[in-house]
Amino acid sequence: MDETRIPEEEKEQRVAELDGWKLEDDKFIVKRYRFKEFLTGIQFVNHVAEYAEDIQHHPFISIDYKMVTMKLTSWNAKGLTELDLTCADKYDALYKSLTE
Repeated sequence: MDETRIPEEEKEQRVAELDGWKLEDDKFIVKRYRFKEFLTGIQFVNHVAEYAEDIQHHPFISIDYKMVTMKLTSWNAKGLTELDLTCADKYDALYKSLTE
């Protein structure tokens, strides 16, 4: 997986290309996912956890009843990387597969 750090001058544009992700503190991307049922949110988190463990790149995860918040950064690179953007797309696809 590509842990190339996103250049500062490209960061805002690259994050804007993601669906609903927001830049936070200039080094994280964050998104909240809403689910109709609590257990569907937990199912989503379990899928994210399996993927994150497979690639050894773990997000911050917050579960608030039917709302799951994902927060991504790459500590080794000290900021956002291509891997974070890839994970954001993957998590969006997982969400879509569970909610359609």
